[in-house]
Amino acid sequence: MIEESGHITKIVTYDSTLRDGEQGEGVALSLEDKLRIVEVLDRFGIDIIEGGFPASNPKDIAFFERVSELPLAHARIAAFGSTCRKDCVAAEDEGLQNLVASGAPIVTIVGKAWDQQVVRVLQTTLEENLRMIRDSVRYLCEQGRTVVFDAEHFFDGFRANAEYALACVREAALAGATSIALCDTNGGMLPDEISETVKATLAALPDIRLGIHCHNDTGCAVANTLAAVAAGATHVQGTINGVGERVGNTDLLTTIANLELKMGYECVGPERLRRLTKVSHFVAETCNMAVPSHHPYTGASAFAHKGGLHASAQARFPHAYEHTDPNKVGNHARVLISELAGKASLIHKAKTLGIDLEPYPDKVNDIIADIKEREAAGYSYETADGSLAVLIQWHLGEYSSHFTLESFRVIVDDYEDQGARAKDAMSEATIKIHVGDKRFVATGEGAGPVGALDTALRMAITESYPQVADMELVDFKVRILDENVGTGATTRVAITTRDSQGSWGTIGVSENILEASWNALVDSIEYGLIRAGV
Repeated sequence: MIEESGHITKIVTYDSTLRDGEQGEGVALSLEDKLRIVEVLDRFGIDIIEGGFPASNPKDIAFFERVSELPLAHARIAAFGSTCRKDCVAAEDEGLQNLVASGAPIVTIVGKAWDQQVVRVLQTTLEENLRMIRDSVRYLCEQGRTVVFDAEHFFDGFRANAEYALACVREAALAGATSIALCDTNGGMLPDEISETVKATLAALPDIRLGIHCHNDTGCAVANTLAAVAAGATHVQGTINGVGERVGNTDLLTTIANLELKMGYECVGPERLRRLTKVSHFVAETCNMAVPSHHPYTGASAFAHKGGLHASAQARFPHAYEHTDPNKVGNHARVLISELAGKASLIHKAKTLGIDLEPYPDKVNDIIADIKEREAAGYSYETADGSLAVLIQWHLGEYSSHFTLESFRVIVDDYEDQGARAKDAMSEATIKIHVGDKRFVATGEGAGPVGALDTALRMAITESYPQVADMELVDFKVRILDENVGTGATTRVAITTRDSQGSWGTIGVSENILEASWNALVDSIEYGLIRAGV
């Protein structure tokens, strides 16, 4: 939107994937996952990244320690918590003290804005709830923190008792909160009511900065968020791909694309917006999920055209069946019967991996065909740069394996002396490897079979390649691709490895989970050695 001054209105973007998103069923993020997502969102241009509840668990404690060491270029980190407890002085509240101790420059606290929630859930008085909001915000501001106040159940509260809901927001603003996020916590609102309530709130409190936080229980979270912005909100909260509790939160990426491309606001800017699809797929794969093919803007089918009149029209007039240029969001149009689909994307991706495919147009077609076949078999290269680089080099004839496998064997010993919850299983892996004309045999142990394989492989090749000592396996994910066939299902294994220069992902697919793991593990070491110039 262009203001009277001629400037485009900036909308502050606030991501809560690492907290609200992780509350979604089936979403579990390791510490390394969280840190990698922070780095990606920072490069994408997200303004505020919420990290979780400080001191709620060891992982979140470690997150706030580690994230402070990241050289973030744009994003600021927020810690999340609640107002002080009833009948407790804010300065003595353990939760607020933990928020301050986290070191996060921004603190987001949630407080009740629905009178019935105050009386029936908090079991306190309406005046005491206002005191809790006021004192908590003031205390955090006194500690030098920027405070965002999430007005929980605001829309339900406004419908039931508008005067009290507004009083809650007013107290937070007067105490020093820089932004007030109105929360549709139950996800039950529709756009018209969101718009009317935001306008009424701004009319009553014209000097506050309003934000919007929606859940998707009616399927309207993105629409509700856009309606709130159109009504005057300048701060949007959401999660990547809309993951979250129940049916999810506002999809922040779809919201950003709509705000920039359809409504004329600025969120991340046109250059960073081109990373939208990559961000979507990276976070999905990190969450061990898939971006639905029909997902707006970022899905594989978002700009796909299948035969007949659509494909014919698309070839002559690209805008005939596309509401926007897919390149603006880092996606691409596909005519599903075209063998040229994805060529430019592959060439660009290869360049980011240090490989120039421009002189090899025939090879590019071969690589694309191979990738398509592999993807049909269950491979996904969105977060597997290491495996993709190895595959490209193999097609160019530039790949030479650093070692070859003769065989491996894995044994798992488990002694049921502690009942069904016992965690005393140990794995042992023996590997026979050839490096040049030398043969190495090594045995490694680990809590799991993949850890044992990793240990054995390193033991076998370290003499020949001491660079592997700098490589560390930091994450391991398994996804069953065709659950209906039971134990015969195809398994996809994704491994993340890092060295002193950064991290990379690799992938393996097989009906045998150990074979899939081995293939991903081999690619991780091979690519690591290539990175090291060996």
